[in-house]
Amino acid sequence: MDVRFGPEEQIVWPASVLGGVAMCAAVYDLTHQVSSRCFKGYNGLNMMHRVEWNNRGISTFHALAAAAVSFYLLVMSDLFSEDAHSAVSVVGRKSWLSDAMFGVSLGYFLTDLAMILWYFPRLGGREYLLHHGLSIYAISLALLSGKGHFYILMVLFTEATTPCVNLRWYLDLAGRKGSKLYLYNGLALFVGWLVARVVLFAYFFAHMYLHFDQVRTVFPLGFYSILAVPPVLSLMNLLWFWKICKGIVKTLCCKTKQGAGGAKTD
Repeated sequence: MDVRFGPEEQIVWPASVLGGVAMCAAVYDLTHQVSSRCFKGYNGLNMMHRVEWNNRGISTFHALAAAAVSFYLLVMSDLFSEDAHSAVSVVGRKSWLSDAMFGVSLGYFLTDLAMILWYFPRLGGREYLLHHGLSIYAISLALLSGKGHFYILMVLFTEATTPCVNLRWYLDLAGRKGSKLYLYNGLALFVGWLVARVVLFAYFFAHMYLHFDQVRTVFPLGFYSILAVPPVLSLMNLLWFWKICKGIVKTLCCKTKQGAGGAKTD
């Protein structure tokens, strides 16, 4: 693997990784400060619930930033356009912004993984260790080699579903599972997950197939990683999607029964 560590990378890489770690610390503290003042029930939570509450504030902030930057680079900019930069393959294209986003995400995943291990398994089980481990590995490989940024950005965009996951947890903890907001958030999570983590991965694999001649030019470790890591993440997404579907069906059935019971009472 040819590690690209020029003058620009010497500044962007360390600064962005440290920025990601600093972001986690700042958002964790900000979530604590805002929640203690704006949410009456926050101060009554036990220590572990407050830790997870603040931790989910970090993941929400990172998810919004990662999804926004990924959407800009993939859709709004011409960085990966088929008609632009024809001299460089899609697999080999990168920019300082993609480098910076990968560095911030690397700092986030390292910090979150450290918290998960410290409180294990209360902030997440083995599936979170696998998810974060694969994410750190894939992002680091893309960052060091300058290859596959297009595909890593697509995977980072799937973080767009994280705010809905976290809001679901917040509402559950607040005892608002019966609220309309909980139902609407569940429907948004279902649609978002279907688009960002199921359909998008189908496009991911289709794009790899159509550009396989370019994918094959990647160094051996990167080539086999592209073939191995995305299917594992896709399988995890499908398993989680199955759980989301069951949750939606259960919630809608409960709402239907409640409505029928109310109608009979009237």
